[in-house]
Amino acid sequence: MSNTTERVDRLEEALMKLAYAQFNTEMEIRDLKGEMLAFKREMADFKNEMAEFKNEMAEFKNEMAEFKNEMSQFKDEMAEFKDEMSQFKDEVRRDQRAMNKRWGEISNKMGTLVEDIIYPSVRRIAREHFGAPEEMEFEAQRIKRRRATGDRREFDGVFVWEGHVLLLEAKASVRPEYLEAFDRFVHQGVFFDYFPEYAGRRLIPVFSALALTEAEVEWLTAHRLYAVAMGEDAMALLNGPAVDSVSLPH
Repeated sequence: MSNTTERVDRLEEALMKLAYAQFNTEMEIRDLKGEMLAFKREMADFKNEMAEFKNEMAEFKNEMAEFKNEMSQFKDEMAEFKDEMSQFKDEVRRDQRAMNKRWGEISNKMGTLVEDIIYPSVRRIAREHFGAPEEMEFEAQRIKRRRATGDRREFDGVFVWEGHVLLLEAKASVRPEYLEAFDRFVHQGVFFDYFPEYAGRRLIPVFSALALTEAEVEWLTAHRLYAVAMGEDAMALLNGPAVDSVSLPH
């Protein structure tokens, strides 16, 4: 009897273990199914994200293609702009050359106009202040001479009478370099290289402009150069007595 009881007990224990194992298996299967469902959901989400990523990549490729097209158009526009700028620069250079030429013509015309105004006034001053006769031995405006060395020079005005030569330098505007250049030329004593026939006569150097500042007149006086400019009513000698008191170069 006891053997039968033991067998029944072992059978019940085995069945309970089997039931427990089956229960654990079912729980594990259920957990596995849950994990599988979660995995499927994650895979579905991943697929959706990949699909969105592909769409974004497609949009990015389209945007890149548009950007390349825009860059190509921009390069073409820049090339056209460079061509236009090159043409503009060429036009500016042509206009600048034309303007420089025109200004040169105007400047030359202005210079000759000023000389034409000054020249007869200096002839009058030569008579009134320096005792020149009505009829000069020689006079010329814008005269060109060459000296023995071959150097050629144009003189705005030259008036010659017995024992005297008046040299006129006329300028439309005054610059320090104009004054200094005239001073060097006069006091280097090369004037008579161009006019050797008048060597030994008194040289009267006259610098003239329509207007001279007080400082410019003082500078000319200090360098023993006569200054002629517009006075109250006409062209006038502005520093005659001051320069007369200094011996002049011959």
